[in-house]
Amino acid sequence: MIHVRFSADGSVTEIGERPTSVTPQDWFNRLSDKAGTRYQALSGGRGIFRLPPEDVEALKTMTAN
Repeated sequence: MIHVRFSADGSVTEIGERPTSVTPQDWFNRLSDKAGTRYQALSGGRGIFRLPPEDVEALKTMTAN
C-alpha cells in the first residue's frame, strides 16, 4: 500500500514509495495515470493505492527512465 496525504487545497504533501527525484505531486500523478483504479480515498485528507510490490517497483523504474 502507498499512503497519500493531501493539504487543504488538494495538493499532495506526502506519499509513500516516492523516488527521490520525483515530487510528491508528480508521483501521485504518475500513480493516478497508471494505477488510478487501485486508489481508495480515505477521510481526513488521506488516501491509499493498493498495489503489489512488483507493480510499485515497475512504476519506479518507469519513472527513473
